[in-house]
Amino acid sequence: MIDKKQIMKIGLFIWLCLLTPCIIAQQLAFPGAEGFGATATGGRGGSVYHVTNLNDSGPGSFRDAVSEPRRTVVFSIGGVIKIKSPVSVKSQITIAGQTAPGDGIVIYGNSVSFSGSNNVIARHIRFHGSIEMSKGACVVVIDNADNVILDHCSIEWGRWDNLHIKESKNITLQYCINGESIEPQRFGALLEHPVNLTIHHCLWISNQSRNPKAKAAIQFVNNVIYNWGGSGFVGGHSEADHYQDIINNYFIAGPNSSDHFLSMFTATDHVFQQGNYVDLDKDGVLNGRLITNEDFLREQAVLLPSPHNLPPVPVKLDSTEEVFKIVLAQAGASLIRDSLDSRLIEDAKSLGTKGNIIRSEAEVGGQKQINSGTALIDSDQDGIPDNWEIKHKLNPNNPDDRNTCQNNDGYTNLENYLNSLTHKL
Repeated sequence: MIDKKQIMKIGLFIWLCLLTPCIIAQQLAFPGAEGFGATATGGRGGSVYHVTNLNDSGPGSFRDAVSEPRRTVVFSIGGVIKIKSPVSVKSQITIAGQTAPGDGIVIYGNSVSFSGSNNVIARHIRFHGSIEMSKGACVVVIDNADNVILDHCSIEWGRWDNLHIKESKNITLQYCINGESIEPQRFGALLEHPVNLTIHHCLWISNQSRNPKAKAAIQFVNNVIYNWGGSGFVGGHSEADHYQDIINNYFIAGPNSSDHFLSMFTATDHVFQQGNYVDLDKDGVLNGRLITNEDFLREQAVLLPSPHNLPPVPVKLDSTEEVFKIVLAQAGASLIRDSLDSRLIEDAKSLGTKGNIIRSEAEVGGQKQINSGTALIDSDQDGIPDNWEIKHKLNPNNPDDRNTCQNNDGYTNLENYLNSLTHKL
């Protein structure tokens, strides 16, 4: 016989299950997530925070939005958020830049740090540094972090490097732009001993060097590297062993580029390379040659017979011939491109005739304002506009239905709404 207490426990368990997001093994952060960070959970099942102003701090600001864990951050306003000091992002956060009305969101002026955090998803955000921040500052920092994915983000105007990742694991950067770093170093990215790192379908453009510098166990797949200065992809060249899988990337020289598309590998750099091309003639035509094992051996790398870095969610390989088109069509915060990204894309399309490594954002007109737009009505403030809730048979006056999972696909209703905003990509 089952007594009343047992019946009550069973009933409570069923009720909790109904209120909890569906869980599927190896659930992706969102459809299309790939690589080692592809199963980051973000703010799934947590609260919702609306960014309602462009202030540096205080209620309704981006800084306040990411200051507590278990949140999905949505934007009720588009525009430029100028930050005077670094912003720290807590764990279990989804930053849904695709929700911003108008022309989207720019975080400008200083660093955004994901360091020490786990399970973070950031999509369709522009992270812009500034010559006003300290000379050793990077725009995005992901140190000692676990399960982080940046998707369709633009990372530019860093003073030391645009991006810094140290001692982290299970990280993906996909369809991002890393470009136009500024004085004093003008470097793309320093990767210091991360493991399980995937970087795929990204555009690296107009950085003097470190595109990236890979002291790392890294899967570097289907990227376009354009207009590097002194050097393109830089090996780890240190005492520690590094494992770099470099597959189906296209290196294209621009006006500032030397011939050193590879640089500073040593015997501690263990490389698997396949399907990479380089175009050094700067003639406005995509007519590169296949990169050979000899190119890496000349740089003193040790070649591996097969890939070393194999994520549980594989990256779909595109042919090198298609990579250039795909990356230029999608990389960065590309739902609506701002003037900075649009200019960089046009430089890359010139195939060697345009592009410039700058010293300060002032050289290119500085940070321009963008259209703020008008947010859709969201009566219950659950992050889902009323019209979408009505269309999908949800209750626009019940905030709790954001975290139910009526499609049985592993995503909450809120996540399905957020994912629907990126369908054109």
